[in-house]
Amino acid sequence: MDYNVNEEGFYGRFGGAYVPEILYANVENLRKAYRKIMEEPDFRAEFDKLLRDYVGRPSPLYRAGRLSEKYGTNIFLKREDLNHTGAHKINNAIGQVLLARRMGKTRIIAETGAGQHGVATATVCALMNMECVVYMGETDVRRQKLNVQKMEMLGAKVVPVTTGNKTLKDATNEAIRDWCCNPRDTYYVIGSTVGPHPYPDMVARFQSVISQEIKKQLQHEIGRDYPDYLIACVGGGSNAAGTFFHYLNEERVHLIAAEAAGKGIDSGESAATIHLGREGIIHGSRTLVMQTEDGQIIEPYSISAGLDYPGIGPLHANLAKLGRAQVMAITDEEALQAAFELTELEGIIPALESAHALAVLNKKQFKKEDVVVLTVSGRGDKDMETYIRFFQKREE
Repeated sequence: MDYNVNEEGFYGRFGGAYVPEILYANVENLRKAYRKIMEEPDFRAEFDKLLRDYVGRPSPLYRAGRLSEKYGTNIFLKREDLNHTGAHKINNAIGQVLLARRMGKTRIIAETGAGQHGVATATVCALMNMECVVYMGETDVRRQKLNVQKMEMLGAKVVPVTTGNKTLKDATNEAIRDWCCNPRDTYYVIGSTVGPHPYPDMVARFQSVISQEIKKQLQHEIGRDYPDYLIACVGGGSNAAGTFFHYLNEERVHLIAAEAAGKGIDSGESAATIHLGREGIIHGSRTLVMQTEDGQIIEPYSISAGLDYPGIGPLHANLAKLGRAQVMAITDEEALQAAFELTELEGIIPALESAHALAVLNKKQFKKEDVVVLTVSGRGDKDMETYIRFFQKREE
């Protein structure tokens, strides 16, 4: 079975492009252009050079010795936290801004939750002298103050969004409204594998540098180019899509996605979309959506600003429905414990998003000979206030 997107922009039943008429031409032009532009040798050369010289790729594949010893298996960490700007988001931002420039767009807009996509987009816009506007929920503006300051220093205009529960969904709504009002000169850089086709496939392809590198690095480290398990966190799903991309049709590799259970799947305060969602349309794509019986969005909750989205990328919805990926729901408490464990055992402070993936290690049994690759999607600078509060409570 092929788990990639089909010609119509669907992953099984999920995907497609459900957009207002005013945006139809933009989305259709992008659909026709993205693969052609991405495959042009000079585009590829510029993209690869920036990933190497500006981002600092390839990111290391580090064998975590003490973590491996604790869990009785072989754990490798894909260190996306070491990228310039501190997360995987920069890979996609560079690709899409380069694409926008080639399509003649002069103004860039983006949405952001944890702020890492906003920082990455603002960074690339500064590099390429492009106007940049970033929409961010007011709740996230408060809890991710450091990233807001970085975006502003980089020259971006950060627009706080005060509708809904003032987080990622609401920021996305406002970005789409902006795009509707400025379709001619504006390019919308979506930060995850969500939105109308071709965005989910395009973002996955830009992020697929992660799995491309894993293949080469594993070959060098263990003499084969595939692991037994791949683990990544999912909110919208871009770091997981990048981690899984070159292994989607490799059935020997078990895929595990960690989503945010918040205070518990049945608590009413959760962002476990795959566990709780039903089929619906959100932000231009048919996918799994947390919604009421009459189709109203249920506001998600997670301690992690990057995972509290009420939908999921259509790629991941399809992988889950078909059983290709195992999806584990991780609570706030489990993620916090996993973050401190990695810090104490390996001296690496992960982002709260990545901590959800790390928590899988304590919930899944692995064999001694298994090779487990886990993507640390970002570093924990932005989450230090949350970590310090948790640490102080733990010490009391």
